Amino acid sequence: MKRSPVKNKIGGVFIPVKNIEKAREWYSKMLGLEGGEVYFGHLFAAEMKGSAGLILDTMPKWRDHQGAVPAYQTPAIQFVTDDLEASYQFMKDNEVQLVTEIEDDFYFVFKDPDGNMLMVCREM
Repeated sequence: MKRSPVKNKIGGVFIPVKNIEKAREWYSKMLGLEGGEVYFGHLFAAEMKGSAGLILDTMPKWRDHQGAVPAYQTPAIQFVTDDLEASYQFMKDNEVQLVTEIEDDFYFVFKDPDGNMLMVCREM
């Protein structure tokens, strides 16, 4: 079988957002992002530690007939932490919508301002 030319590496993770500037500000605060750049007027690329970058995108090409982009309704992205309890409390203190409590002493789920469900897990 011919070997795939596609690399076994995630280059970036897209998160649909409504307002690129508000999303950039919120994610920068919640994740401690520094730097990053807005491209083409609709996406913000931020470097993350690890192999994949975070890309916030208003997704103009993928909007429905009413101009909306659906939010992630299941947690498709996992952020990691060394201190799960402090991370949970940080989100709570910043009035982030928490979907779950800390579950199995391993993770919790929250929503960003655009309604995307995201997860924070204890790093193994």
